[in-house]
Amino acid sequence: MDNSGTYVGLDIGTTSIKVVIAEYAKNQMNIIGYGNTRSAGLNRGVVVDIDQVVQVIKEAVDQAKEKASHPISEVSVGVPANLLSIERCKGMIAVGKDDGNSKEISDKDVRRVTEAALVQNLPPERDVIDIVPDEFVVDGFDGIKDPRGMVGVRMEMQGIMYTGPKTILHNIKKCVERANLKVRDLVVAPLALATVALTDGEQDFGAILIDLGGGQTTAAVVHDHKLKYTYVDQEGGDFVTRDISIVLNTSIENAEVLKRNYGYATTSMASPDDVFPVTVVGQQEPQMVNGMQLAEIIEARMRQIFEKLKDDLEGIKAFQLPGGVVITGGLAALPGIKELAEEVLGVHVSIYVPQEMNLRIPSFSQVIGIVDYITHESEIERIVRHTLDDQDEFLVSESEEHKDYDNEYHEKETNGYDEEYLEEQDSNQDKSSFASKIAGFFKSFFD
Repeated sequence: MDNSGTYVGLDIGTTSIKVVIAEYAKNQMNIIGYGNTRSAGLNRGVVVDIDQVVQVIKEAVDQAKEKASHPISEVSVGVPANLLSIERCKGMIAVGKDDGNSKEISDKDVRRVTEAALVQNLPPERDVIDIVPDEFVVDGFDGIKDPRGMVGVRMEMQGIMYTGPKTILHNIKKCVERANLKVRDLVVAPLALATVALTDGEQDFGAILIDLGGGQTTAAVVHDHKLKYTYVDQEGGDFVTRDISIVLNTSIENAEVLKRNYGYATTSMASPDDVFPVTVVGQQEPQMVNGMQLAEIIEARMRQIFEKLKDDLEGIKAFQLPGGVVITGGLAALPGIKELAEEVLGVHVSIYVPQEMNLRIPSFSQVIGIVDYITHESEIERIVRHTLDDQDEFLVSESEEHKDYDNEYHEKETNGYDEEYLEEQDSNQDKSSFASKIAGFFKSFFD
């Protein structure tokens, strides 16, 4: 499929809002414009003041348009992993003629089978963000990626459906629309980020992707090119800045400058001889602080974040994945973050930095991933995705009819996961030897 054209990605982050305009041609993406403005109206990745967010989006869009000299009318928007749910879905339809004979499968049939897969008992407070087809089955023949042009009597689609809180999705759409833009696509942010931050081998054999953002930290487990699990820790770079501000009795603005200019994630890399002035509230003369003191503050918070990630990810045995851990996001630029993560997590860690000209900054990984994800979407994936656009009202009416859902659902919402992922992991816990644990893990969980 020829995806040539111009694409715009929008990343609505707690610390900053970023826009990227990219031209895609001959299987290559070229970024021609970008915007980056300080966020307002957001708290831990969630919109809390629509008017403020709208204003910041407009500013970021204006910056991008000025650099690219290109108008912007629609954007692809990243949706954070907050309360994300990952579910298997399946739909089946008859595609044969009335006389029982087979017929050629068309785009319309793909949309019909997608609609059948979307008929699920969703709680009324949730909406579908995306649906990704895994395989199609035509008359019992499985493993088909694109059934169009084939002939058959019956077709089935198996895939993964991502859902999120209706409030979060509504507010994101509302902000974009009030900024005089159209939402072209909603994209699950960790899924998009994985397309650029992980190699093909890491996505295939499995890896953990950690996005160290300003308002929160997100860990995503990817295997077989699919997002299997997400965990969100409501601590990020802003917490590090606040810690510096409180301990050194300086303003948030000064603390951010100190973190960026002099900060190290681990004391082992800092020097007590590196001394710098700090403006202290209530004092006319600055106070001298050394690099070791600053690193102690930063390391305490970062160690806490990594330890919480480790506790959660060990519960699903994610560290057994051969791809190790890849870190990106704003805090990934902090010197010593790789060394501290390896010490706490106990696995190999690498840092991902975008290689696009003028955007070789980890904080731009997310928005670049959004554009990359859309440009590499296959035609069959696009047909499935855009079936959602025609299903919004249908899904709302369906969910309102089925309000008798499992109360335990809310207890599971802190993490997004493929339910079979965890259930099958639990079944392996009784296996004694290390070899059997590894074999059982890959056989039952990732098949």
